[in-house]
Amino acid sequence: MPEDLAFREHIFEAWRRVSRRYGFLGYDGPPLEPLELYTEKSGDEIVGQLYNFRDKGDREVAMRPEMTPSLARILGERSRSMPKPIRWFSTPQLFRYERQQRGRLREHFQWNVDLVGEANVAADVEILAVALDGLRELGLTAEDFRARVSDRRLLSALLRSAGVAEARLEQAFQVVDKVEREARDRSRERLEREVGLDREGANRVLSLFDAPGREALEAEFGEDAEVAPLLGELGEYMASLEALGLGDFVEFDLTIVRGLAYYTGIVFELFDRQGELRAICGGGRYDRLLERVGGEPLPAVGFGMGDVVLGELLQERKLRPEFARGVDLFIVTVGDDQRPLALKVARAQRERGRSVLYGLRPQSVRKQFQHAGNEGARAVLVLGPDEVGRGVGVLREMAGGEEREVSLESLMDGTETP
Repeated sequence: MPEDLAFREHIFEAWRRVSRRYGFLGYDGPPLEPLELYTEKSGDEIVGQLYNFRDKGDREVAMRPEMTPSLARILGERSRSMPKPIRWFSTPQLFRYERQQRGRLREHFQWNVDLVGEANVAADVEILAVALDGLRELGLTAEDFRARVSDRRLLSALLRSAGVAEARLEQAFQVVDKVEREARDRSRERLEREVGLDREGANRVLSLFDAPGREALEAEFGEDAEVAPLLGELGEYMASLEALGLGDFVEFDLTIVRGLAYYTGIVFELFDRQGELRAICGGGRYDRLLERVGGEPLPAVGFGMGDVVLGELLQERKLRPEFARGVDLFIVTVGDDQRPLALKVARAQRERGRSVLYGLRPQSVRKQFQHAGNEGARAVLVLGPDEVGRGVGVLREMAGGEEREVSLESLMDGTETP
């Protein structure tokens, strides 16, 4: 519906403004991709979440469920000749075959922003700053949402120090990802059964989340040769966001791991402060994805922000703009003799960028004014036989009711643009 499309465009326009403010260039890709593009990245288990089929050329294809693999494919073919870093953004339409629920539909649009070719933590800062400003541009504040930040390298080091074997890190990540939502006994049981820890080891892992702040980690692991540099980089990351005036939006949270295995460093998710909705946005560093799809080994960091959860949050905070029909000018003709002139005036005004309407069939002046009101016309031009005979029309401003005569010549040559 037009009112829903206008709301979506309101979100898109804010995303585009912020992207360009940070120097990102827009790109796009096809909604249909080879199935192997997704299985290569996420494994065969992802097929159950896709709209996939065999096409008429006997190729296994899928409707894109996310944009990052397409970005990797596009850059894999061209990045070697491009100046770095590459700053690109897109607003693709995505498809997931899954159970529909609040905040998750089988079709949605997403804001993807990626910075490729820079390994310094400043690139991670830049990406989160874009995401935060994308929400601030829509009127949301630090009272409405927060960014929860972690680092998969740091978590890996802490899990190894607690006794998790390298080969079981991914299973441990899956347990950590749900540690807030599951009972502690359930998490302990999964660590023992799925990760292979004994009771003491499982308790050591869970103790990491009893006081997961940076200060607590620095106090306990600040001398660890593997952990200390990562904590230092995370401190630089937080300090940079503070310098950008975004510190109030950001919290360190060790439980944020992001479900996709291709993330390699700092990761983040954005949530509403009330904790009533799904994640608004998620992203992080993925330094090996381009190489995995045949491109050059380039560091990369990015995020995806869906329009569904964000739209719900904006409505809850009463930040959805009121939809109003609107047109610059409505032309009212007193009789059929004035209709050819109305068409000429409409043409002249439209060529100058004005939106113009008129009745498509003969109606009384009262009905035409009613039509103009229904369309939200800001001004009405009345063409009557006496006025036209003098080379003028009567222009009425609909908001205040003021009327004045304007020359038809000025309307036709563009010197008058009501």
